[in-house]
Amino acid sequence: MSSDRRTLLADAAVGVLADSGLRGLTHRAVDRAAGLPDGTTSAYFRTRQALLTALVRRLVELDQAELQAAGEAAVVPRGAEELVAGIAALVERRLTGEGRRRTLARYACALESVHQPELREILAPRENAGRDLVRAFLAGQGFADAEARTLTLLRSVDGLVFDRLTGGGAVTEEEIRRLVAAALLPAAPSAPA
Repeated sequence: MSSDRRTLLADAAVGVLADSGLRGLTHRAVDRAAGLPDGTTSAYFRTRQALLTALVRRLVELDQAELQAAGEAAVVPRGAEELVAGIAALVERRLTGEGRRRTLARYACALESVHQPELREILAPRENAGRDLVRAFLAGQGFADAEARTLTLLRSVDGLVFDRLTGGGAVTEEEIRRLVAAALLPAAPSAPA
């Protein structure tokens, strides 16, 4: 039961952070969001830092589960357009509904991690089946640097998501198509020494 309660509180904290920002993330606000008596959150997470750390761990757990499930349900794209479609579906999930709330919370935590390195370690990118699919596609295109290209592509997509989350609008398939095309460009020749 304790583990279930901690998860319930962490999920409620994600929602509070998404809706109210870091200033609104209080033990009492999480109690209310979870529908629990005042003092419940502080009984499980004594300090605000403990609450924030639990929230970040839960965000990573949820994101990893989503990316793992998406990757396991798909096959390595046979062409660039299949990769574009897969990324577009992920972006749509990140910008709508509960995915949008988690994305808002994730970016708030990422900014806070600048001042709290322990959060940065928890938020560090991890292996998952979704990332594996992108890397396998790029390796299948003959790129020896498929890992570096994967990270660049996914970080670029993340930048588009951030831009639309803060500025409004949707990420278009054409924008994703251009990022995928850039990932498929031949490596630039090395500059002479």
